[in-house]
Amino acid sequence: MQGINADRLKKSVLELSNIGYNDKDHGVYRWGFTDADMEARKWMMEQAKAEGFETFMDGAGNVFFGIGDFTQKPAVLTGSHLDTVPAGGIFDGALGVLAGFEVLRSIKENDIKLKHPVWVVGTAEEEGRFGGMMGSQAIAGVINPDWLMSAHDADNVYLKDAMAAHGMNVMDVLDAAWPPERLKAFYELHIEQGPVLFQKEITIGAVEGISGVFKWIVHLKGKADHAGTAPMNMRSDAFMGLADFAHEIDRIIAEDGTDKTRITVGKVDLKPGSPHTVPGEAIFTIVGRDMSNDVMKELADSCNKALSAIARKHRLKFEYEQVSWLNPKDCSTALTQKILDKAKARKYSCLKMPSGAGHDTQFLAELTDAGLIFIPSVNGVSHAPDEWSHWHDVEAGCNILFDCIIDSAQ
Repeated sequence: MQGINADRLKKSVLELSNIGYNDKDHGVYRWGFTDADMEARKWMMEQAKAEGFETFMDGAGNVFFGIGDFTQKPAVLTGSHLDTVPAGGIFDGALGVLAGFEVLRSIKENDIKLKHPVWVVGTAEEEGRFGGMMGSQAIAGVINPDWLMSAHDADNVYLKDAMAAHGMNVMDVLDAAWPPERLKAFYELHIEQGPVLFQKEITIGAVEGISGVFKWIVHLKGKADHAGTAPMNMRSDAFMGLADFAHEIDRIIAEDGTDKTRITVGKVDLKPGSPHTVPGEAIFTIVGRDMSNDVMKELADSCNKALSAIARKHRLKFEYEQVSWLNPKDCSTALTQKILDKAKARKYSCLKMPSGAGHDTQFLAELTDAGLIFIPSVNGVSHAPDEWSHWHDVEAGCNILFDCIIDSAQ
């Protein structure tokens, strides 16, 4: 049975991991539209060109490379994202792009004849620095000019300015949309980013649906005051409001969530930020997830009510901005079954499962049949320097991707 070159794939993964690597915490820093992120895109295009593949970068920063003319016949597209969270791991996103690259190299060296083009995409800004998954949303044609001009990160850096720093025009993102007839299928290989496959000692996950996610930037505004002279009962302490909300999260999930619900406060900034000053403002993010859009709406409403009550209690002003809202999405039943069948043919253990994390697949599914393949994450860790997947699982996942692409491109 034909397959991929595991050693060659490993070499590519390790080489890409050097871009944005931090010696102090051993994490990878390729936050969307930073210098390291753009360096990785340039590196990927150079690697593809060196192998003789056609390549280009669209107006959204998505990098494409492949074989065959997708303007003449619909293509089988695969890939994932090249950006990372700050202090991320080496597999999240990058594996899916480089696995696609390895599939192309294997097709080329084995002289496999296919009826349909096969292309790979390294999407831009999937990790949500500016909210959403801009690269795949642009391909799916669900981006609008108002969002592009107003999108900013938690540090108030605007997307348009981050792109301009690299010679890009934010409005060119609108030109990145693909018509549905250009695609035959989409596959994404990804680490699970959870513990299920690892704990159950299962090699392949065939994903049937992807969680939705919303992201808020919240401001609780009180009054900065002297930490020694302001009586405790007369303060408008923004941090106390934040602390109270943190204790409300478990209650909100118990009353309005499900076993798939997640609510996270992942970034906090206290102002003015002095040890001897009562915080006058707390700025923080809330990210909520669930497999049901209705449940997500209930969670958002409950967060709003809880924060409003807390603000009244502590004499604070409560404001929030909804940076993004991504609906849950089902994967293609046919492609999910194909993943299961290919795993069985190679005698890999396989599990049909949901994804608690968002992925590019949920937007490509707007255009075409889309399938998502998981491999185990050791101890379920991701978005951290100790993110790891065993190389034998990486090889197995890439072989399944290879089999699925070959089958779909026949």
